[in-house]
Amino acid sequence: MTDNELLLAISEIVEKKIRAEVEPLKSDIQQIKNEQIRINIIIENEIRSDIQLLAENYIPAAKRYEKATAQIEAIQADMEVMKSIIREHSQKLQNIS
Repeated sequence: MTDNELLLAISEIVEKKIRAEVEPLKSDIQQIKNEQIRINIIIENEIRSDIQLLAENYIPAAKRYEKATAQIEAIQADMEVMKSIIREHSQKLQNIS
């Protein structure tokens, strides 16, 4: 066997080994790409629409909460005034009787 024939035989063996190693990697990469496409579809069709729906409902709810907070604070202040007046009137009525 000549040097060229030996080199050619070694080259073929190395090429077969490399192909044997690369083919599973190609398959794995394709599976990862397919999974990525599936995940992107889920994100696009389900998650984004859910987030959009949450945002559409959150903003009005947050504004209502902000308004209600101010109203609740005003009601609490009014209640404190009313309690004070009721205590005062109760004491005056007790003094009268």
